[in-house]
Amino acid sequence: MINRIVKMEFQPDKVNSFRELFSRQQQQIRNFPGCLHLELWEHPASGNTFFTFSKWDSEIALEKYRNSDLFRETWAATKILFAAKPAAWSVLPTVVLP
Repeated sequence: MINRIVKMEFQPDKVNSFRELFSRQQQQIRNFPGCLHLELWEHPASGNTFFTFSKWDSEIALEKYRNSDLFRETWAATKILFAAKPAAWSVLPTVVLP
């Protein structure tokens, strides 16, 4: 399993457009083969910074999504709303030792 975190900062007047876009696309992303979980997090102090947190069953599943028409269409509509370059991390779950 792999976790994916994407930080996005939007133009303040484009935040509602992003919320609407995410609302329309989230179920399709959640239903994409290999997607185990998807959440949208908002940084409350900023008002225009959001994070997506998703879980994928493998790096291969994530790459299939990133090469899909669904991703291309969603990302094309999202990136025109940005106020800053996004940042993304793929992280693995870890075991915490006592």
